[in-house]
Amino acid sequence: MNKVSLGNVTYEEGKLPFIGGPCVIESRDHSLKMAESILSITDSLNIPFIFKSSFDKANRSASSSFRGPAIEEGLQILSDVKKELGIPVLTDVHLPHQCKEVGEVVDILQIPAFLCRQTDLLYAAGKTGKVVNIKKGQFLAPDKMKFAADKVLSAGNNNILLTERGSSFGYGLVSDMTSIPIMQKTGYPVIFDATHSAQLPGGDKTTGGNRKIIPTLAKAAVAAGCNGLFMEIHDNPDKAKSDAATQWPLDKLKSLLSIIIKVHEAVK
Repeated sequence: MNKVSLGNVTYEEGKLPFIGGPCVIESRDHSLKMAESILSITDSLNIPFIFKSSFDKANRSASSSFRGPAIEEGLQILSDVKKELGIPVLTDVHLPHQCKEVGEVVDILQIPAFLCRQTDLLYAAGKTGKVVNIKKGQFLAPDKMKFAADKVLSAGNNNILLTERGSSFGYGLVSDMTSIPIMQKTGYPVIFDATHSAQLPGGDKTTGGNRKIIPTLAKAAVAAGCNGLFMEIHDNPDKAKSDAATQWPLDKLKSLLSIIIKVHEAVK
């Protein structure tokens, strides 16, 4: 497996880094509070931690939904989190022209699942030299992610992560854990996104979900041998401004990660 390093976090055999944070940046104070709280938990469990939050949710179901503070303010907040807490940060990019500016601040540029085949976006993200996390489209077979990774590689960048986040089945999602070893055949680390995999995209103007199945999905993915875990975390999920149905409660994070560690140790 290709070793991917950023700051004090390394994706390699035997490690299980954790990417977590609120779906969208709601404010500077909230981001710092969440990052500090999650870091305290991961430090206590000796888990490498990367903070995640989006400055813009460009793919919201309805035009009236909260999208975030936009790029300038959002990057300043992510920069503050990185500097004040000394941890790597991750955020989404949606357009090729955003990549250079975002890459000057963050450690990982994330390609949203719906955009995983956008050649210009993948190439621009790769050109930054930063780690690029490509989320597998809900519509895409796992073996096809090799071609998405190749687009980043064509920019001279092999710092690539792939993320499984469920597949479309009717108007919902299912998680096929065999996709993890299939994507690992590319040679890149494979992360499992336990919270987006619990979404129920059909229905109202906001995406629904089943938060109760998140622990089951996370444990199954770790048992299947994923190389990292991704979860959106919020201190008050029901009041979250994005993905309220599937963000995991901060006060339940430590107990879940404690179980995850035991599963990982057993598999390792």
